[in-house]
Amino acid sequence: MDARAVIAKLRQKQVPSAEDLTWFAQGLAGGEVSDAQAGAFAMAVCLNGLPPAARSALTLAMRDSGDVLTWDLPGPVVDKHSTGGVGDCVSLLLAPALAECGAYVPMISGRGLGHTGGTLDKLEAIPGLSTQVSQDQLSSIVGDVGCAVVGATARIAPADKRLYAVRDVTATVESLDLITASILSKKLAASPQALVLDVKIGSGAFMKTLEEACALATSLVETANAAGCPTQALITDMNQPLVPALGNALEVAEVMRALTGQAAGPILDITVALGGGLLVQAGLAESIADGEAEIAAVLADGRAADRFARMVAAQGGPMGFAESWETILPKAPVILEVTAESAGHVAAINGEALGLAVVRLGGGRMVESDRVDPAVGISDLVPLGANLTRGDVIARVHAAHMDAAEEATSALRAAVSIAPAAPELPPLVHERIT
Repeated sequence: MDARAVIAKLRQKQVPSAEDLTWFAQGLAGGEVSDAQAGAFAMAVCLNGLPPAARSALTLAMRDSGDVLTWDLPGPVVDKHSTGGVGDCVSLLLAPALAECGAYVPMISGRGLGHTGGTLDKLEAIPGLSTQVSQDQLSSIVGDVGCAVVGATARIAPADKRLYAVRDVTATVESLDLITASILSKKLAASPQALVLDVKIGSGAFMKTLEEACALATSLVETANAAGCPTQALITDMNQPLVPALGNALEVAEVMRALTGQAAGPILDITVALGGGLLVQAGLAESIADGEAEIAAVLADGRAADRFARMVAAQGGPMGFAESWETILPKAPVILEVTAESAGHVAAINGEALGLAVVRLGGGRMVESDRVDPAVGISDLVPLGANLTRGDVIARVHAAHMDAAEEATSALRAAVSIAPAAPELPPLVHERIT
């Protein structure tokens, strides 16, 4: 068997066998497959696609190209994945809430990609906290605390790491089959017993239409279920940020406000919706309504906040974070108010443009080697439908220097559309796919 034979099958619209795909994934991980061959493979899959059985085989082959975690815990192991958005910090509420309800959550997360923020970057805004831990440390933290949010080690799905880098420079990132295999190879390597997927749709998401989001969600759910992991997906709205902030420390601050009863809104509603169904899948609730009630209760009474603070300390962050987060999180030296130039209602928010503005402030990476400034971003963003008079504050820009703040101000004004009539607000959850 060699790479050329597998690529030739794909080019001729034949279906590679599971053995073919396993060999190819091992070759990606071990270096037997060259970058040129990986690029040809990705392009052939992108153009001709894979039937469901082959997509599942590729996913499992990529999962098995590295370590697959095992657990010996007194409760079910569960996980969640989001396809990415802006102001989306659900994971930081959901992981401790699930742990408080009796689940164990080894959440392997990622960094910012394009205009979307990364969960690891947000957590690392907390001084001292480390998201890079060994597998032994991960097992210890999950066993003691019930949850951990960490980055993948080099031994988790190394075939995906190699193929993703090639896809990024060969215009094959959009392939539904390769997206599915990439997401699930990493998630299934953590061996969850139940999984929930948050597939975003709208201006702040990668998927802009309901049709695109449904296709991805269906592919992910079918493939994960075929691999033996009970999975469902929610298609949720990302036409505005889930919290009124973008930027790493600013989003952690919103998480803490939500966990300590100082704020409500979409972030809590999405967390409850995702967690309720997941508790049912894990056997910890009889119905979605019961599961949602349990998640809502631990968020409301402070138990999830205490669990989050324990996780922060276990991962090297400061003790007592739930009580002292306001003095611990970094703050930008320049804060600039952005005001409305006309009266009217907030008719649309271009989430992608806002996300890119935060990246240019230094809150994300233009190139892989860029250092992230955890303090910069946008706060106090007005929601869709808000009724404004001229001069009202629509947001505040947090920047390292005034030039960057003024540039972000121009981008923010362009991203927030004001019109005479109030818009029809989209539903927060569009569909649940099981």
